[in-house]
Amino acid sequence: MNHVDIAGLPVGDGHPPRIMGVLNMSVESNYDPSTWGDVDGAVEHAEQMATEGADIIDVGLQSSNPKNPWQAVDTELDRLDRALEVVDRADCDAVWSIETRYAEVADAALDGGFDMVNDVCGFADPDMPDVCEKHDAAVVKMASPPDIQSPGHLKSIDDCFAALERGGFTEKTIIDPAFGGWYDEKTHEDNWEMFRRLREFRAFGRPMLTATNREDFLGVVADRPETEDQLAVSLAAATMEVERGADIVRTHDVPETADVVAVAAFLGDGDRANAGDADGDAASLPNVAAREVERNVGLRGHNGVEPGEAATLSFRTTGLNEPIRERLAAIGADYGVLVAAGAGERPSPENVAGGRGDSPASEGTFVAGTASAFEDALAEIAEVDALQPLAGRIRRTLARERLA
Repeated sequence: MNHVDIAGLPVGDGHPPRIMGVLNMSVESNYDPSTWGDVDGAVEHAEQMATEGADIIDVGLQSSNPKNPWQAVDTELDRLDRALEVVDRADCDAVWSIETRYAEVADAALDGGFDMVNDVCGFADPDMPDVCEKHDAAVVKMASPPDIQSPGHLKSIDDCFAALERGGFTEKTIIDPAFGGWYDEKTHEDNWEMFRRLREFRAFGRPMLTATNREDFLGVVADRPETEDQLAVSLAAATMEVERGADIVRTHDVPETADVVAVAAFLGDGDRANAGDADGDAASLPNVAAREVERNVGLRGHNGVEPGEAATLSFRTTGLNEPIRERLAAIGADYGVLVAAGAGERPSPENVAGGRGDSPASEGTFVAGTASAFEDALAEIAEVDALQPLAGRIRRTLARERLA
């Protein structure tokens, strides 16, 4: 992981996830609780967010919501004067981030007291990387097409990966996968798929920012279509984002999000407590699926070992009688698949003849191995009638992982 220092605030492995509070200073922004047209109100809100747990305050000068028209650079520069007054007057220790798509605005903001840039157009302005490097400033690169008017207007996870790769990175780049609905190009289904596969973005080896707070693709899951009713679904998502690799969580709801992120980091499977080995930089990557292995291989190359040999899959199946378990164990031994039968695997007598037993006391049979081993063993497993449910689950998992 490339650790990033943002004006003394470390972000990345070995450090707790950071909270980015939203402060919009644009008249067209759609979420009123985070929008301030007057400097006095913006100062008070910024100080409140810092008190409630915001490590970073992200000041927006125009809305990136596709429902609103884009604003030219002169509009952002006019609004920057009020934003700089907020930075100057606010009494808080939070890091200040300027959300913009223009290198000219970023340059003026960094000169005036901002600490970092949140580029919602992902270096569509080709001068943005140079400006940030000149100021030694961190920059969030959101996955976007090379179009200054179209932040985030991408569909698939592959499109987002390609956009992040385009134009490269600075030494202090933080990536943003670009969740949301961008002119209907990215549907709810696209967002759900990208959320499930969020760990793949760890392949870049860079800190990651997620921004899903009060997004409709979450609200629809719980039948909460109105923005004001989407706090609970946003908090549920934030816990999973941290589990899947988010280092910064951007939110309108700072105190609630700070609480759930702290719990997710403390109780999760990640390695937040360790910054790396003394002789180098190493971090564990929990829950690595085959597609994440493929992403790392695609970005880095490899030593000739097939990606399927590096990703482990695990399954549990229940109700197998002794002969079927022995048959499964024999197949596993042939192909390097671990088979462990539970002590309570005692099928009911009426199901013994069919090879299955659905005893309530059954602990099930645990089956684990590499994706490649399961690929090789699948045909033989599928030949056994009683193992058809297991074979079907293996087949679907491999297909989902793009290995079969």
